[in-house]
Amino acid sequence: MASIIIIAVVFVLDVLAFVLAIGAERRRSYVTYVNVDTYGRAYCVYSSDASTAYGVSALLLLLAGQAVAMVATRCFCCGRALSPGRWRAWSGICFVVCCITFVIAELCLLAGSVRNAYHTKYIPRPSDSPPSCAMLRKGVFAAGAAFTFLTALFTELHYLFHARSRAAADVPPPIVGGIGMTRM
Repeated sequence: MASIIIIAVVFVLDVLAFVLAIGAERRRSYVTYVNVDTYGRAYCVYSSDASTAYGVSALLLLLAGQAVAMVATRCFCCGRALSPGRWRAWSGICFVVCCITFVIAELCLLAGSVRNAYHTKYIPRPSDSPPSCAMLRKGVFAAGAAFTFLTALFTELHYLFHARSRAAADVPPPIVGGIGMTRM
């Protein structure tokens, strides 16, 4: 039987990670204008840097949710054997898919946080043209949020199928008459 506590903890952590990833996409830095300092050098002025903190928080919450699920299922490879059948097969498929989506979500959130935190300060230019200011592309955190949602979905399914297969392994096979002996 699947534990409601494990399901709830993983669900809450993954939903918080999803919400923070959406918030990071909404609050990513924008260049407001190019300013000139007292020495005549042009530099970029950025808006709030809140999306970096949102992205890192989403990354850590998703990691915590995945860790709780993997400890509960013993990473699908450790612990006692599961009963063969469709539940073990579906659990294995969901395990592989949730690992792939987890890695992609973590990479999107990490790359978005790092790129958003990088700000160009002084760009020495001999010309009078304004400097090119580095900005995060639109949609990096949104892709992280989408893969966070998929990770949450497949992690929950993996846990449910794993619990179902583990429960099926606990049932002893039926005894069907023992050893059949005939007269000669």
